[in-house]
Amino acid sequence: MLQMRGSFRARQEVQGMCISQRQPGNPGSGQPHHRPGSESAIKGDMVRDEFDINQHRANRVPTLNNLWNMYLPWAKEHKKSWRTDKCYYGKHLESRFGNKPLDSITPFDIEKMKLELKKGLNMHGKPFSAQTIKHQIVILRRLYNLARKWGIYDGKSPTAAVQMPKVDNKRTEFLTDEQAESLLDTLEKWPCKNSAAFVKFAMYTGFRRGEMFKLTWEDVDFHRGMIRLRDPKGGKSQTVPVSNEALDVLRHIETSSQFVFPGLGGNQRIDFKGPWLKIRKAAGLPDDFRLHGLRHHFASALVSSGVDLAVVKELLTHKDMATTQRYAHLRTDAVKRAALKSGELLKPKQKSGRVMKEAK
Repeated sequence: MLQMRGSFRARQEVQGMCISQRQPGNPGSGQPHHRPGSESAIKGDMVRDEFDINQHRANRVPTLNNLWNMYLPWAKEHKKSWRTDKCYYGKHLESRFGNKPLDSITPFDIEKMKLELKKGLNMHGKPFSAQTIKHQIVILRRLYNLARKWGIYDGKSPTAAVQMPKVDNKRTEFLTDEQAESLLDTLEKWPCKNSAAFVKFAMYTGFRRGEMFKLTWEDVDFHRGMIRLRDPKGGKSQTVPVSNEALDVLRHIETSSQFVFPGLGGNQRIDFKGPWLKIRKAAGLPDDFRLHGLRHHFASALVSSGVDLAVVKELLTHKDMATTQRYAHLRTDAVKRAALKSGELLKPKQKSGRVMKEAK
């Protein structure tokens, strides 16, 4: 029995469903009114309610597992990253909160999970990142919001009182000239040509991993030098230009599937972690350099060479300029080179037959 100021809440479990009911207390004392056998009486009310013997309706609070079983089919239809949610729920949330009614999960429970994850180690023997910890809270928050939206729970979300971990999501990775050369040399000698082509194409286009997974030969226009990206992260499908080097990579791929970079059985690839870890190690790249870092390297190379940020935004299919601005600091060298070039361009030119004297 949980006591509250002016009321108390009693919980019972009937046929696997946790049911709670709030009872009035003494506002002055904060103690509940005495009701002999109150919990037994409430349980009786609940059982009678199942058979509609009276009009009293008990308050049935679903567990987090009940809500998850409703959420997962919905997520498969509406959320690209539902597999990530499923993985995290199974690893971190189900064992902690799955059998708990939604109104019994407290902010303290979530703070405790944050601390456990912060001190724990992932499958690679490294501490869980702030992003991973944040993702657990985001999933919980989404579940509670949908429960209210779907009318199956009208209480508060415990995540509202939990501070989100601070995440530095503006990490910008790029390769040095030596590292880029080492990677390309490794790819030239790599035994699996399809894996080598995947990495090389990522270097030359800056495409996201998921965009490359979905890429089909239908999407490639060799004549115009354009590629259609299906349902990219930014939203609608887009057609973007690519370099001749990128097209040359595709020209040397054996077409054994409708997908440019197929997975097992010629089906759409769903992961590239294993091949990337092997290639990264063979090329001598830093252990924390991600495949996604090739996208940052692509953008960094363009901006450092003086390409306008608006152009880079279009090539990266960013939804807004704010995302592209993370590369703005790389314009310093390009701006300096432009300033030096301006001096040459604006210097008075010598006329034939006579030399212009510098004004004193």
